Amino acid sequence: MRQLPVIIFTISALGLTGCISRGGAANNENEAQAYPVVQLAVTDTVLHHNYVADIQAVRNVEVRARISGFLNTIHVDEGQRVTKGQLLFSLNDEESQAELARSKAALGSAIAEAKNGQLELDRVKLLVDRKVLVKTELDVAQAKLAALQAKIDEARSAVSNAQVRLSYTGIRAPFDGIIDRIPLKTGSYVTEGNLLTSVSDIREVYAYFNVSETEYLEYTRHRKPEEQREVRLVLADGSPYPWPGKIETVESEFEENTGSIAFRARFPNPQQLLKHGASGKVTLTNSLEDALLLPQKAVFEMQDKNYVYILDGDNQVKMRSFEPQGRLQHSYIVLSGLKPGEKVVCEGVRSLREGMRIQPQPVRADSLRAL
Repeated sequence: MRQLPVIIFTISALGLTGCISRGGAANNENEAQAYPVVQLAVTDTVLHHNYVADIQAVRNVEVRARISGFLNTIHVDEGQRVTKGQLLFSLNDEESQAELARSKAALGSAIAEAKNGQLELDRVKLLVDRKVLVKTELDVAQAKLAALQAKIDEARSAVSNAQVRLSYTGIRAPFDGIIDRIPLKTGSYVTEGNLLTSVSDIREVYAYFNVSETEYLEYTRHRKPEEQREVRLVLADGSPYPWPGKIETVESEFEENTGSIAFRARFPNPQQLLKHGASGKVTLTNSLEDALLLPQKAVFEMQDKNYVYILDGDNQVKMRSFEPQGRLQHSYIVLSGLKPGEKVVCEGVRSLREGMRIQPQPVRADSLRAL
């Protein structure tokens, strides 16, 4: 008789447990939290990449002394605009003038000696014709005259060299441009090779920037042949440069240490806002057709992989990894792992767990196009 209550209690307990289980499941389903969900769709978009750029003048030349001497006169000032051939600096030319005078005197002496040699040759030739002297005397006279004529050529070369060195005392602008810093002052002793200043032609500038191999391939594949290689520049203060540039060249080799390749873009500089040695950021754009966009808030990382929560037909979430192709301001561009039409939880993913049932709140996919 003592076992009967135990049996009755066990049966009652099982029945009660079943009721609680069914009631809890119902309550959990009724209390499922609401999460925004987006249905993935493809769209056309533009992919932007920013690269730090080194800005250089199209022409920037160091002006150096080609001879030694004292700096007599500085004819320009720093920052001044100059034209090709304009006199910039004058070095003391007394030594060069004296050297030129000596060279001219030596040339005159050589010419006079050659005239005497010619007269001697004519005299010897006459005596040889009269059989007074042997023919070998004529050969000697001709050799002497040839040596004197060679001496004239040497003297003329010395005069030309002296004239060139004299011209080096006046340093002129190699092209139209702007004078940079002038480190020396009037009266300074200048040696051959000393830097006097630099001249920059900044009517146009080059912007050099390095692109990774992956992004280089992306740019090459997605750029249409008929598209202009137009790029934009952001200045150091974050403001946009008003004139677009154009990519002119790409180097032929990737940098071994960084795995990047250098691009060169040319920008007009009508207001001369850009200076040689300035910095900025070049924005490179690629037009992508049928891109699958994914909200950035939907993504979480785990063990260096990107994951999202996919919603199945029973409103249960499941983890799914994917591989991104690129990244916009608020979205990822999906390369693989996700398909159009799939529903993704786009906010609050940190509070979700595998298999949880949620109440989906649809979000229009069109809103992603503005991201």
